[in-house]
Amino acid sequence: MRIFTLLTALALTAASAPTMSVEMIVRDGDAMKYWPNWRGPSYQGYVHGTGYPDTWSESQNVLWKVPVPGTGNSSPIVWGERIYMATSYDEGRRKAIVAFNRKDGKKVWETFAPDAPPETPHAKNGHASGTPATDGRRIYAYLGNHGLLALDMDGKQVWHQTVGPFNAFHGTAGSPLLYKDRVIFYQDQRAPGGSFVGAFDAATGKPLWRTERKETVGWGTPIAIRAGDRDEIIVSSMRRVYAYDPDTGRELWTAGGNLVEVIPTPVVADGMVFASSGRAGPTLAIRPGGSGDVTDTHVVWSAAKGSPFIPSTLVHDGILYMVNDMQSIATAYDSKSGEVLWQGRLGEAARESFSVSPVLVDGKVFFTNDQGETFVLKTGREFNLLHVNKLNARTLASPALVDGTWYWRTDRELIAIGQ
Repeated sequence: MRIFTLLTALALTAASAPTMSVEMIVRDGDAMKYWPNWRGPSYQGYVHGTGYPDTWSESQNVLWKVPVPGTGNSSPIVWGERIYMATSYDEGRRKAIVAFNRKDGKKVWETFAPDAPPETPHAKNGHASGTPATDGRRIYAYLGNHGLLALDMDGKQVWHQTVGPFNAFHGTAGSPLLYKDRVIFYQDQRAPGGSFVGAFDAATGKPLWRTERKETVGWGTPIAIRAGDRDEIIVSSMRRVYAYDPDTGRELWTAGGNLVEVIPTPVVADGMVFASSGRAGPTLAIRPGGSGDVTDTHVVWSAAKGSPFIPSTLVHDGILYMVNDMQSIATAYDSKSGEVLWQGRLGEAARESFSVSPVLVDGKVFFTNDQGETFVLKTGREFNLLHVNKLNARTLASPALVDGTWYWRTDRELIAIGQ
């Protein structure tokens, strides 16, 4: 059955408006060769190149596997010949960045952040869920009460910036964004006046700007986009989506429609930003570039059906893919109109059953549930499940993919999967 919903009659006007050029701002050069941040060099889970296996198990196509010290859901990042991730010990009292050799998984170094009291997280979230980012010179990690930490590529602390303390509902989880010469992240929390989005100098950690926010709940990651002739920092958060000026932190526009709990990172295509929220939606398609409250003028379409709670979405070739992790159902939308193209079951229905964000590899979309089952779907306007891979391990962290190899973090191990 094909169903689609437009938010209001005014949204019809928005849908027919001329399309502004909108693109994700990505870093060029060596950053495009590796997996330098959350969701990779595209910030959207796209994998370029070929040679990645699409079938595996806990033994098939496994190049190596090693124990991961500590605990955490931080996804791995890759630069050069090393893999980096965040981890925690002693129920979050100690947090660290750990580096591994890509060739064999051997641990190369581990560096701890300055001590700080732990947050009180949800059991599934844990104490180390944010993914670091690197520019090949330094590694940057947001660690909640332990602050914003920058290390050189050999693990030596370059700078540390305290930004808490945080009384964040269910703990902290967002990842830092690298934009030009700065590190940007946001944290919403229950403490009065404590929520903010801020930018810090990447070389020194010096605060560049900090904009207060009124939202109290959220675990998201910002993105940087170019909308027409200006850059915008997009924050999808509690009840509203915001755009900020990356140079000053000034609020540019805001759109309503989100629910209270927001985790997915927005994606960009077809002149729009796509943001999802809540335990079953909605998903909003928003034209950026506006001013003030643009809910009635720039929300092109809105739909609740199939939206995710934890995983981000993926948009490619006019199709927006997502998984409703409350029902284990994948949905594909026509990204321009909001029309549902198809829905399909991915394993058994279970509440909060997916945490990994999907990746696009060689014409296939890979959805992985918390039990380490990866559902391989052919891209397209019909549901086509090719096969299911099983790691047989609890898997909440999204993978990193470089040079034909998948790097997976499970609750026990770091695993390299390749030909």
